[in-house]
Parts: sequence; C-alpha cells; structure tokens
Amino acid sequence: MTRVWEWNRSVTVREVLDDLREERSIAYTTVMTVLDNLHQKGWVRREQEGRAYRYEAVSTRAAYSAALMNEAWARSDNPAAALVAFFGMMSPDQTAALRDALRVVDVTAADPAGPAAPPPEVNGGESRG
Repeated sequence: MTRVWEWNRSVTVREVLDDLREERSIAYTTVMTVLDNLHQKGWVRREQEGRAYRYEAVSTRAAYSAALMNEAWARSDNPAAALVAFFGMMSPDQTAALRDALRVVDVTAADPAGPAAPPPEVNGGESRG
C-alpha cells in the first residue's frame, strides 16, 4: 500500500516490482499476490489494461490510519483510559498536531462554512487547553 499511496495514481504489478527491486530481491508473483489480496480486502480497486491490471488506492493513508485507530479504540473495554494512555505516548510534535486537528474538527462541527465561536471561559476567565 505504501507504494500505491506514494505514487497517488494507478500502478501495475511491474511498476511496484521494479520499485521494490531497488531495495531488495522480490518475485513478481509475490507483488501480484499482495496486490490481489489488497483488492479482495477492498483497499485497492483494479482495472484491466491489456493482460494486466492497474491498481489504485480506495482511500488515503490518513483515512486508513484513522480507521485503524478507531478500530483499536472501539475494542477497548475502557475507551477513555485507552485515549489517556495513547496521548501519554505522544511526542510534543504529535500533541501539537492533535491540537491542530481538534481545532479543525471544532471549526467544522460549529459551522462548516466559517470559524467556530471562541471557547467558553472557564475558571474565572482562564481557558483550559
């Protein structure tokens, strides 16, 4: 999937194979099998081109990552504790990215066409965050 996402276009088995062979030895049938498995799982769509197929990602890497995180969180017997533990593992850069993402979600949830209202004041004028 990494190669398909990186190119952001439809790819053939041969293209993926040639790219992977720059790093390691790998068989054509291995790449073909992996792409076929990804197709069967619904992660890529394919279109026949001559005797071969062109494969294209169904979703973005970000959407895939989000689905994995949501699945892991949904399986927790204590989702709040799982989130606290996850947040505790985050680097400062990841925490900043999370804050940015939450601001985007808050803006979209409040009014998809414009900015959100300022947050309510808490603790006598000090906002939490």
